[in-house]
Amino acid sequence: MRFCSLGSGSAGNATLIEATCGISTSRVLIDCGFSLRELEARLARIGLGCDDLDAVFITHEHGDHVGCALTLARRHSLPVWMSRGTWRAIGQPELQDGLLRFARDLHVIEIGDLQLMPYTVVHDALEPLQLRVSDGARHLGVLTDAGASTPHMIDNLRGCDALLLECNHDRTMLANSSYPASLKARIGGRLGHLANDTAAQILADVLHGGLRHLVAAHLSERNNSPALARAALAAVCGGAADDIVVADPLRGFDWLDLR
Repeated sequence: MRFCSLGSGSAGNATLIEATCGISTSRVLIDCGFSLRELEARLARIGLGCDDLDAVFITHEHGDHVGCALTLARRHSLPVWMSRGTWRAIGQPELQDGLLRFARDLHVIEIGDLQLMPYTVVHDALEPLQLRVSDGARHLGVLTDAGASTPHMIDNLRGCDALLLECNHDRTMLANSSYPASLKARIGGRLGHLANDTAAQILADVLHGGLRHLVAAHLSERNNSPALARAALAAVCGGAADDIVVADPLRGFDWLDLR
């Protein structure tokens, strides 16, 4: 199993997960918060097209995550998984041929050689879900767009071989930013986004010797920096800050292999 990002930030998010077993390959796109043309261009950078995808999973209804999901599904006959809350939030759209699939907390989704375990998080959306993904041997934990840590969240991230973890903002930079007070309160509140220090505490709660890859994702371009995010996580895991991958808003990050 391996994974990469096509971009991660307020302008759009998409993470691609791939598992190969023998001659079969399964690919799931987690979120597609771009226009279809932009998604196609970003997939082309890694030598793939929309027809190479097997399914899409949408974590919640915000535009930087749902993006072109419905257009993508209709044009390429791709199944799209989301919670019923997300479906309601985007207007209860219809998709032909059973392409709309509903995800629930802790109900495993089998897509080829990949198993997706959705779990609930606290965020200002109707029924947001994040994911633990496995190929049966390795496990990837994905956590973005959450405002606070919960025991349920921690339970679902324990023992992962790789972790993609939101480090949205530095509290001091957010407090000193030009954002209006209401927006600062939303971002920094329990239903907002993870600050560097909260992400570091989550890492401390799930850290173990088998963690192979650590990615800081969904960084705010105005209220954080790669150096600050890396420093916060490195202080917990004890490694070099440069060993922590930071997802770029435009380029994402290259394939990381869990084998």
